Amino acid sequence: MKLRPLKGRVLVTNLERGARVIGGIIIPNDNGKSEGIRPRWGQVYKVGEGVDDIHEGQWILIEQGRWTRMIKVKDDNGDDISLWGVEYPKSVMLVSDTDPETAIFSPWV
Repeated sequence: MKLRPLKGRVLVTNLERGARVIGGIIIPNDNGKSEGIRPRWGQVYKVGEGVDDIHEGQWILIEQGRWTRMIKVKDDNGDDISLWGVEYPKSVMLVSDTDPETAIFSPWV
């Protein structure tokens, strides 16, 4: 399916959901709880016209609640993929070229 986000919009996949692993410690699913109110990482799937600072494949940190409900579509290979819409730049806080789950962020680097 050919998808193209509208102007100033970003489609993300792999939105951080459910349990997290931080430093080998499993943090249980916090969706629907007060501690679940936090920004989340998502991987950029497609960018709309006018979005020049981020590119497909990068990871973005999205403000809490600033994503649409998930939709499931079939990608060009026929695989099911889950997508969320994000308004840019209003909702995007950070950009990373690497998966934040595998990257080690340090203030000393």
